[in-house]
Amino acid sequence: MEKLITIENAHFSYPAAEENAEPTEVLKGISLEFEHGELVAVLGHNGSGKSTLAKLLNAILLPTEGTVTVAGMDTKNEEKLLEIRQHVGMVFQNPDNQIVATIVEEDVAFGLENLGVPTDEMRARVDQALHAVGMYEFRGHAPHQLSGGQKQRVAIAGIIAMRPDCIVLDEPTAMLDPQGRKEVMRTIKLLNRDYGITVILITHEMDEAAQCDRVIVIDHGTVHMDDKPEKVFSHVQEMRDLGLDVPQPTELCELLRQAGYDLDPEIMTPEAAADAIAKLVQSQSS
Repeated sequence: MEKLITIENAHFSYPAAEENAEPTEVLKGISLEFEHGELVAVLGHNGSGKSTLAKLLNAILLPTEGTVTVAGMDTKNEEKLLEIRQHVGMVFQNPDNQIVATIVEEDVAFGLENLGVPTDEMRARVDQALHAVGMYEFRGHAPHQLSGGQKQRVAIAGIIAMRPDCIVLDEPTAMLDPQGRKEVMRTIKLLNRDYGITVILITHEMDEAAQCDRVIVIDHGTVHMDDKPEKVFSHVQEMRDLGLDVPQPTELCELLRQAGYDLDPEIMTPEAAADAIAKLVQSQSS
């Protein structure tokens, strides 16, 4: 099967802020592949290059060296730009920056209108997208009346209506409260599981990353780790050295391991931690 997105030795530099200064290289030879149907988290400290990487995936930015290929199309091919962005949609941190209409369903339809989608098909796509994110009952509401989590789901619906193969979300829960984060993560997992959409999630939230199939760690513009979440998060000290956290259950079990207790270093969930600790207590008392 053809890879959905292939990144080969991609470099990216921002122009120099001052005359005679050197450009700022942010990405330094990244190579990655993303397959159809994956749910991937991308982690990295501030300034690591993860958001720049996200913008390479649908040609908001173009690599200064190397190539990014989407569904067989080079992102540097200007004639393919619209088609590339129909394959890979982008959702940003602040939903207010993506909402352009005064009614929810009109906002979801905005991109389709620009594509010239026929009215009947547009109606069907808008309804399907709003159902997919659990916002159909709010279709006639004004976006400014919605919570942060609801606004972000509307923004996601606008991308879904375009029927992309992949959605890239750049820290979509960063401005949300815990309930809003849960709503958005529930939506993301549903889209991936039920609709087969590839999801690439740029996040600072380790608990969100733990819910993904794969975790990529970016450090100083390079790929530092790329593996299953339980493998990545088992490197607790290494993650700390990179300025990153691990899920709280993993951190608790690591402290107990350091105290001499035999616990699996790949534990990530509260349920798994509770079960392992209960078995440990039982074995100690018998």
